[in-house]
Amino acid sequence: MPRIDIARADPAELIACPQCDALYRAKMPAHGERAVCARCHTVLIAPRKRAGMIIIALSAASLVLVLGAVWFPFLKISRQGFVNEATLLDAALSFTGGPLLVLSLAVTALIVLVPLARAILTIYVLGPLVFDRPAPPGALRLFALAEALRPWSMAEIFALGCAVALVKVADLANLSFGPAFWMFAALVFLTVIHDRWMCRWSVWEALEHGYTARQRKVPA
Repeated sequence: MPRIDIARADPAELIACPQCDALYRAKMPAHGERAVCARCHTVLIAPRKRAGMIIIALSAASLVLVLGAVWFPFLKISRQGFVNEATLLDAALSFTGGPLLVLSLAVTALIVLVPLARAILTIYVLGPLVFDRPAPPGALRLFALAEALRPWSMAEIFALGCAVALVKVADLANLSFGPAFWMFAALVFLTVIHDRWMCRWSVWEALEHGYTARQRKVPA
């Protein structure tokens, strides 16, 4: 993607690299092609065939996995005949007394509420576009909110912390993973795929100009 003279360019036609801030004139590439930053090689625009439908499917799957991970047992600990099962919320809300309550609530929000909100917002915003309907009310603001929440979705950080903690207590008790653990692991995996498939520039273009998937601004 060629660089441009900023002084002569229309701001509405510009796209900035999220890594090095280089400015380019945005142009929708053909399906299967990508617009890449010439300076740091970050992918700027990457439309894919049927990407919208895949993203909605991934968001719906993430929604189910979040709810399942909260409901089913996350971990089972046994020692000398004593057995205890803990859900994901039990682990996140382990400290509920004093100032640690704020920390527990923050952990719960980052690993449960934020992924849940992002999945719901993605389905709400992209669903009508993919099925050739007008953008829903407040779509621009809600998609901006979903993008603002993206750095705060820390399911993978929690998974890494759990792995470290389990290594430390493995010699003290017998540990076994419940269904919620594997659901949570699948959620982390799906979140990575979701973020890689999302072409944010295409979504912004569709929302700002009212395009639908049939008009090829959001790959269906």
